Parts: sequence; structure tokens; C-alpha cells
Amino acid sequence: MDEESLLLSLELASGSGQGLSPDRRASLLTSLMLVKRDYRFDRVLFWGRILSLVADYYIAQGLSEDQLSPRKTLYSLNCMEWSLLPPATEEMEMQTSVVKGRFMGDPSHEYEHTELQKVNEGEKVFEEEVVVQIKEETRLVSIIDQIDKAVAVIPRGALFKTPFGPIRVNRTFEGLSSSEAKKLSSYFHFREPVELKNKTLLEKADLDPSLDFMDSLEHDIPKGSWSIQMERGNTLVVLRSLLWPGLTFYHAPRTKNYGYIYVGTGEKNIDLPFML
Repeated sequence: MDEESLLLSLELASGSGQGLSPDRRASLLTSLMLVKRDYRFDRVLFWGRILSLVADYYIAQGLSEDQLSPRKTLYSLNCMEWSLLPPATEEMEMQTSVVKGRFMGDPSHEYEHTELQKVNEGEKVFEEEVVVQIKEETRLVSIIDQIDKAVAVIPRGALFKTPFGPIRVNRTFEGLSSSEAKKLSSYFHFREPVELKNKTLLEKADLDPSLDFMDSLEHDIPKGSWSIQMERGNTLVVLRSLLWPGLTFYHAPRTKNYGYIYVGTGEKNIDLPFML
């Protein structure tokens, strides 16, 4: 959700019980403006909150003028002091995939994981137990990246692709119609396309290259991983991810108000395929 309309956005997303106390809201409004100025971001999004055992992580993301270029992610424990996180890598994801359970709320906390590694001694090969330490900050980077790639959402038409390539915010976007807002095909993954590259020319024939340049939610696997509901007398559409419980996307049809927020424990629902 955009920091410029933070209070309205929090109000629209509050139907899922994902609110913030008045003092946290006031701190965020001020600190996110300073983050935008100090880091020279084009836009700052309040990404959400990861619930931890000791202290919660508040997450914000900075975007450059090209909306799909890599985002800078920051975290805070008090909504006032923000620290920049390093970019996510595949190595980080593999390293942290063995860590299960809740976050502690301390970035310097180290998880311990025992691995079996092969050791060569002459012609003999032994398996030796090695204790690997994984920092919570590394796990935080990996989880935010996974959530972004899987369930960050944007409505069709909110961004457009310029003839020269960069992705810009569509200033003429006036919201989806009430009928379009009820369809999953009207929403895209807010990231670089993956599935679109595999489509045939025939499948791409009906697509508008300036608007349909991202992957649609309707082809997500497993099918049924999104809940779509109309609230507030059909004046608000709310999408909730069942794969990453805690991710809520909202859009008021025929208005520019849209956004998403994640408030959860940072744990993926790996049992979802068996629940559908």
C-alpha cells in the first residue's frame, strides 16, 4: 500500500482484522516520508508486518521510476528507525528453506541446523555432522522475496509499458469496473513475468502489450489458491491468498484505491493442495 494514502489503505484493508494502533500509524506516516526522501525513491510502499515472538517486523519497500525494477526492502521494529535489507539470492532461499516455525523478532538471532556432509579421507568417504548457523535477517530477506514473487498483486491497467521498455504508473487509471473486479483475470502478479514468456503467439494475440505484460492470477497453481469477495455493499473487492495466509489485496472499483498488505507469521501453507 502506498505511503501517500496509508491511512485510507489501512482502513480499506481492515476487514481482515489487519490494523495498526494510532501511535504506529502516526510513526509510519512520518518515517516513510523520510525514507522516501533520504533514499530518493519514486514511491514507498508499506509492505506489511511479520508477526514474531519477541517483536514484530514492519516492512517497507522503495520503488524506482521503473516499477518492475528490483525493489529495495527495509525493516523496522518500532516504525521509526529503518534498516536496509540485502537483495535476495537463490543461495539464501536454499539455505533458509530448512528453518521452520515462527520468527523470533531479533535480526541477529541465529538458527542452528545440522547437516550431513561427505568428507574424503584418502580412498574412504565418511559422512560427518556439521552445524550450520543461519541468521534471522537472511531468513527475513528470503521470506519477503518468496511472498513478493508468489502473491504480490496489482490490478490490470494500474501500470503500463512504455514503447522504450520501462514500466510506469498509469496516471489515467480510474479503477476496474464492478464486473471486471470480480474476475481473477483482472489481476496480475506484481513482478517480472514468468508464464507469459511460455505462451504461444496465438495465446498472445488478444493481449494488449502495453497493459498485459505480467502474469495473470487466474492461472496460479494450485487452482483455488485465491479467495475473492465483495465487501461493504459491493464497493470493495478483497482478494486473500490461501497459499500465504495473511496476504490481503483490496480494490475499490471505479477508483484509484488499491494495494496489498501482508500481516502474518511468514509461514507458507504447504498443505493447501490437499485442502482444496
